[in-house]
Formats: sequence, structure tokens, C-alpha cells
Amino acid sequence: MAAYRSKAARHRLEAGKARTDMREGQVKRRERTRQLIELGGLVVKAGLVDLADDDRATLYGAFLTLADQSRGDSKASALARWQRKGKRAFAAEQDAAKASPLSS
Repeated sequence: MAAYRSKAARHRLEAGKARTDMREGQVKRRERTRQLIELGGLVVKAGLVDLADDDRATLYGAFLTLADQSRGDSKASALARWQRKGKRAFAAEQDAAKASPLSS
């Protein structure tokens, strides 16, 4: 009987560990999904979807061109320039939302 209890306890422990491992995988997958959704939202927010008529090949080509142009010596300056522009756009959007009488 003691051997049966020991085996059952070991199974419970292994099952608990498997659930924990699965939860960690689910959490990572959800974080990745959230990141992808946010990045897609930025593409829409920047107006690129409408600009490219929702053509994924066009958008992908634009991203590849942008990545190619920002490699090398100009990488740091390009990233800094994009960051400044993005922060200004977010700030302007936030100011506009505060000023709007519809934002409650």
C-alpha cells in the first residue's frame, strides 16, 4: 500500500510540473501574440495599410527596404530619428485626446 501511495504522489507531482510547464508556454505564447497585435496596430496607425491597399507583399517589401537602408553606419542615427518622430506622434495624439471633448 505504501508503494501505491508513493507512486500516486509521484504522479501528482509530475502532473503538477507538467501543468506548470504548459502554463509557462501559454504565457510566452500570449505575450508574443500581444506583441504581434500591437505591432500590427502600429502599422495600421501609421496609415501603411491604407497606403498599400492592404497588400501584404507591398508592406513586406517596404519593411525590407527600410531595414536594408537602416543597416550599417546610419543605424544609430536612423533609430534615434525614428524614435524621436514616434515619441512626438504619440505625444501629439495624447494631447489631441486630452483636448477632445469626447475623451472622458
